[in-house]
Amino acid sequence: MSRRKLVITGANGYIASLMALYNADRFDIVPVTRADVDLADPEAVRAHFSAMDFDLLLHTAAVAATALCENEPEMTHRVNVESPIALAEVCRDKGARFLFITTEQTFNAKTSGAPFAEDAEPESHSHYGRQKTEVDAWLAASDVDHVTLRLSWMMGLPLHGVRPSPNVALQVLEAVRTGTPASFKVHDRRCLTYAQNLADSFAQVCELPRGTYNFAAETDGSVYQCARRLAAAFGATPEEVDALIRPDLESYADQPRDYRLDSSKIRAAGIDPGTFEGNVAAIMADFGFPEKPF
Repeated sequence: MSRRKLVITGANGYIASLMALYNADRFDIVPVTRADVDLADPEAVRAHFSAMDFDLLLHTAAVAATALCENEPEMTHRVNVESPIALAEVCRDKGARFLFITTEQTFNAKTSGAPFAEDAEPESHSHYGRQKTEVDAWLAASDVDHVTLRLSWMMGLPLHGVRPSPNVALQVLEAVRTGTPASFKVHDRRCLTYAQNLADSFAQVCELPRGTYNFAAETDGSVYQCARRLAAAFGATPEEVDALIRPDLESYADQPRDYRLDSSKIRAAGIDPGTFEGNVAAIMADFGFPEKPF
């Protein structure tokens, strides 16, 4: 039996390259980058992918830079909304499955109610969050065979050929290794999730029933508190943790942020994003750090 062909957009990005690296033996993977097609041109996107033959399409590409989305909303709308919808329509026409990556940022204007389940009413104060919400809503109302994955802040360290996006684990490790203090937000609560968990469960994700699923590790405490735990896990002494992991008390002090996600639905389907503590232990094991208690 031949393997299914999986097209991955944003193929140079962290999530895309990690999914490709750990699933190359399960799928025939076709990477697509900005050099192949410009997502700011939805009609070119439609033509490019219509000419391809595939069974699944994982769409990770997006303009996620908040400032760029605010300064160039028309261009980023084409990239973040019009092109994903064009891709979904191509998938529908081909009978292919569309796998769409969305974000916790759809809840970044919420002041209560966390952790948010998939059916929580979105509320975002950023163009990026609202653009993702627009695609989420379009897919939910469509007849496209799709799985929408809403991700939290994904953690990870560099691998050969895989460059992680800025994340708390990477920032903390840099602080511990160089002895350079770094600040982390006290009034910010998010689910911090090891991206490797998604790579390991990706084949199962592809078989989920149509719909939207949160993928986020259960996380207690603020980003600052989690950073302290990470520093200790990376080998910092209590004194070094105090010196290197500094509290940012100003950001969001007037309106604390909490847009943690509830992943009960995907757990019930047999996929467990785990807990923050378990995810940190996995990072330690995968990258050869001595096992350290919190």
